Amino acid sequence: MAVKIFIDQGHNPYGFNSGSEANGLKEADITYNIGILLADILKRDERFLVLTSRTCISQVVGYSNRTSLEERVWKANWWGADYFLSIHCNYSENPNANGSEIYVYKSRTEASEMANSILTEIVDQLGTRNRGVKINPEYYVLRKTKMPANLIELAFISNPEDAEKLKNDQQMFAEAIYDGIVNELFD
Repeated sequence: MAVKIFIDQGHNPYGFNSGSEANGLKEADITYNIGILLADILKRDERFLVLTSRTCISQVVGYSNRTSLEERVWKANWWGADYFLSIHCNYSENPNANGSEIYVYKSRTEASEMANSILTEIVDQLGTRNRGVKINPEYYVLRKTKMPANLIELAFISNPEDAEKLKNDQQMFAEAIYDGIVNELFD
């Protein structure tokens, strides 16, 4: 039976829950694009079924910050996803902050194993700094999903070098996430 992967392209293109902007980039555009690229890769692999939170780049999910998060989680739970991957770009007031990290609800779980595998591939393939797998039970999408969930901070949109990768290497990010999923589930 195919593994069901729900891809949440973090944030909305405008208005509430719109995410970060820096270095001429919008987080919601990057997360949408990488999510669609990842979905396309997964759809070509018969071992997977995939569903995304946003089906077009201009789609707004929910009608407030709260309902935006609730709708994403509800859709994954309703669909019966096996894994929930929420894609984001990190931001810091310090432009030197850089690297990739992934958040999970708690350690030593299926979610943390998947996070380690995905993070390893992102760091290896894109050359970002490994900031580790971190625990955050406060994140709504980690707390309310009924399946193992990762909140993936690809890189810092606020760091010039990371921002270049987020702009120019979107296919590589998608392939790295895919490789991490496959390595965890099938190797």
